[in-house]
Amino acid sequence: MIDPRTIAPRLVVLGLAAAAAFAAACGPKSVAGPNRPDGALIVLLPDEDGSTGRASVSNPAGSVDLTTARRASNVVANQQPGLVTMSEADVKRLFGDALSALPPAPQSFVLYFRFESDELTEESKALVPKILATVKGRTDPEVVVVGHTDTMGSPSANFALGLKRAGAVRELLVASGLDAATVEATSLGESFLLIRTADETPEPRNRRVEIAVK
Repeated sequence: MIDPRTIAPRLVVLGLAAAAAFAAACGPKSVAGPNRPDGALIVLLPDEDGSTGRASVSNPAGSVDLTTARRASNVVANQQPGLVTMSEADVKRLFGDALSALPPAPQSFVLYFRFESDELTEESKALVPKILATVKGRTDPEVVVVGHTDTMGSPSANFALGLKRAGAVRELLVASGLDAATVEATSLGESFLLIRTADETPEPRNRRVEIAVK
């Protein structure tokens, strides 16, 4: 299930020579000299929407958690990983070239449907222009459209309904100008409920299509 609330940590890594150069300019540090080739500088960066995940960095000597934007660890074999916070200027200086070469982060959208229908709600229809703009802003886009249902009806019927909903959204996106070869439609029926319910329970939030734009 595509869950837009789940954000993987965005990490960048440099070898020890760059880590040593960074440590020399940043005060608190825990890093060996540049003659040690077995280390790295690992930095947690915010996503494009400003949200930040978290990451755990470890080696045989211990571990640390990166939980805030630009939190960094100088990791050297057989030494407890150190913690520092990098400035935006340091991130740009050390990682600018690598970051500029990265593809845009995946984006997720959720569209909701009317009861026992493949017709979108008015609120979801209003999201379509934003989805189109996101896809058209990618150099080589991939779009995955996944249909979901609530638990009203049989699992087989709900799989078919989920596929019908995903297909309807795919047709809408293609009719709006997207290349059909870039848009894949599939169904999970009632298998992955956004809101857990008993069988034969109507739940509007489970009647949805999740769209991942890569």
